[in-house]
Amino acid sequence: MHEEKEDILDGQNEPEEGEMFEHYKLLVDPGQNLLRVDKYLVNRIDNASRSRIQAAADAGNILVNKKSVKSNYKVKPGDEVSIVMDYPRRELKIVPEDIPLNIVYEDDQLVVINKQAGLVVHPGHGNYTGTLVNGLAYYFKDLPLFNSADPRPGLVHRIDKNTSGLMVVAKTELAKNKLSMQFFEKTTKREYVAMVWGVPKEPEGTIEGNIGRSQKDRQVFTVYLEGEHGKTAVTHYKLLEDLGYVSLVACRLETGRTHQIRVHMKYIGHPLFNDDTYGGDQVLRGTTFSKYKQFVMNCFKILPRQALHAKTLGFVHPVTGKEMLFDSELTSDFQGAIDKWRDYISNRNLE
Repeated sequence: MHEEKEDILDGQNEPEEGEMFEHYKLLVDPGQNLLRVDKYLVNRIDNASRSRIQAAADAGNILVNKKSVKSNYKVKPGDEVSIVMDYPRRELKIVPEDIPLNIVYEDDQLVVINKQAGLVVHPGHGNYTGTLVNGLAYYFKDLPLFNSADPRPGLVHRIDKNTSGLMVVAKTELAKNKLSMQFFEKTTKREYVAMVWGVPKEPEGTIEGNIGRSQKDRQVFTVYLEGEHGKTAVTHYKLLEDLGYVSLVACRLETGRTHQIRVHMKYIGHPLFNDDTYGGDQVLRGTTFSKYKQFVMNCFKILPRQALHAKTLGFVHPVTGKEMLFDSELTSDFQGAIDKWRDYISNRNLE
């Protein structure tokens, strides 16, 4: 049996982006007898319960030779079987907490939330309470999906603690599986706005480079040469506004790796403004005058986090099939820093 596993979730960090599911691809052995695909998968994937396999089948997430099949399909030698499913439950009790949620859309299948900066998405090392999931467990306390020991109920993607912006959360197993498939197949639309140090030479472009954990510091990520380490990552950027020593860029994600935008922008020489993990919390462009340095420090105080906002989110509704597209305003701290830089540049031009 030949098996490949794509496991994009990494519980050691709270990633800025990252799909909340796992993907398996298996090639059926030449000597395999006819067998229902659900039984075949249960026998070959660790922790793959019948219910998880069935939920994936119901959502159309079991493919044989790249075509969706029902759970009663019988595999035969040479079949290529793939499945996308959510992660198994983990023994971590979620305590419902009345945490304010900025809900911009809700129906019986999903909810779209505009997450505030500073809010961790789900419980993990060092953050067992006060997370978005704790707030969701309280808000959805009567829904089956949120009445379990799963630390990631309804999550199909996530954004970093100190990044603000739009997230979609599933309210049913069907929605969770169908949305997960869209993130896996890269059919969702996700655009971020970032303030970065410097101004890219090319007004728009594509950044490609594998992203993986740094071998020097496991808490940060870095770009590796293709095939060396890490996983494929692609970011498309476009210059929105030149603010002298910093600039505003729009970043469209083709993949959703951990810290992808932050790592890719640093890789091309433009770290995110006030990103203390990737060096953006230093004065990287500008003059040596103390007055200028004080101005930058004041901007850091206005925006005490990396300058990144998940502005646009688009996907196909898991039940109606309708195209859904959401847009959000920049947060007040982000907008405040932009206004400060605009004033600085306009006053400098008058001198």
